[in-house]
Amino acid sequence: MNSFIEELRWRGMLQDMTPEIEEHLTKGMASAYLGFDPTADSLHIGHLVGVMTLLHFQRAGHKPFALVGGATGMIGDPSFKSAERNLLDKATLDQNVTCIQNQLSKFLDFSGGTPNKAELVNNYDWMSQFSFLDFIRDIGKHITVNYMMSKDSVKRRLEDGNGLSFTEFSYQLIQGYDFYHLWKNQNCTIQLGGSDQWGNIVTGTELIRRMGGGSAYALTVPLITKADGTKFGKTESGSVWLDPEKTSPYAFYQFWLNVSDEDASKYIRIFTVLDRATIEGLEAEHAQAPHLRILQKEIAKQVTSMVHSVEDYEMAVKASEILFGKSSTEDLASLDERTFLAVFDGVPQVQLSAQEFDSIENVLDLFGEKTQSQIFPSKGEARKMIQGGGVSINKEKLADPNAPLSFNLLQGKYLLIQKGKKNYFILEVK
Repeated sequence: MNSFIEELRWRGMLQDMTPEIEEHLTKGMASAYLGFDPTADSLHIGHLVGVMTLLHFQRAGHKPFALVGGATGMIGDPSFKSAERNLLDKATLDQNVTCIQNQLSKFLDFSGGTPNKAELVNNYDWMSQFSFLDFIRDIGKHITVNYMMSKDSVKRRLEDGNGLSFTEFSYQLIQGYDFYHLWKNQNCTIQLGGSDQWGNIVTGTELIRRMGGGSAYALTVPLITKADGTKFGKTESGSVWLDPEKTSPYAFYQFWLNVSDEDASKYIRIFTVLDRATIEGLEAEHAQAPHLRILQKEIAKQVTSMVHSVEDYEMAVKASEILFGKSSTEDLASLDERTFLAVFDGVPQVQLSAQEFDSIENVLDLFGEKTQSQIFPSKGEARKMIQGGGVSINKEKLADPNAPLSFNLLQGKYLLIQKGKKNYFILEVK
């Protein structure tokens, strides 16, 4: 078996671990779990560190469990949060769980036939069997309040003066029981998580020691930061999601393409499965010509292909070339509608009815009354700029203002109008 710990170490993905875990992993196939909080119907790229940790664990020959917190999601983890989260109902959580499972299947092998196939578990399945009295009697008596209060995540909330509800306070005990349940029923001896989860994870190892008299282990990965100090995974428009309906493959690709050189060297280790020699070779190439952004392009290729598909990656590359002027009318026409609209997100849109569009006699007529001066203030200015070679439709430069409007509609309903080098407009025919 490959050394899981060594793999994480050289990739910069190792924060803390309990003693003897390395020796434990040399004794044969081990099982580990990592939890995902189903507070949304999609994972975002902040979750990818945990997903990649499970992926490396399985690649090393071990068995990963992905735990979706249908029960704990009803409470909300208070770890290093400044305020209590909104609670979700079961129907919403069930929908979120289904969506998350579909996304995880792109990274982990859940297929049968292999001893280390990945499994997805939902802690609602066992926590829903407890009554409140049974839980505090049978489980709660094993962990003292003093022990729970000693955790940094709890102390920080109390020191901030925001307080902590009993609901949130109970979270670490429920997460601890999850570990005990999987240890007892699935021989799962390791819990993985982000460094902010250390307190909750070791509560689980303590519960296993006290209730089962056995050994269990913990390992955490560092929380990802950006070199400029801003939060990883956030853009001006919000979180970068794995769901293509929330963040288009093009926008997803662009996020990775635009990371800094310093971050690129770190991210290519964490978010890809490229081996060490390949990564170091790419870094050497990048150092010779940083302006070519070799590292960023390779990260964007690897992660977009893994999260979405190779086809989506190729579409995103083509779309990027369109935006920066290195493309043809054929390239533009080959984009699907989702990618086309993602590329030109925020571009002013002009709408015409099919009847209005069909009545247009020539190019100049398009920029007159039909578009109500939304593109050009006057026909005279439109004529002058067309004659100067400063206007194109669907990436085809116009030369004659009186030429017939004979362009094919993109996706059957759009024209892309470019005025000068950087000003775009979308004409939609409804």
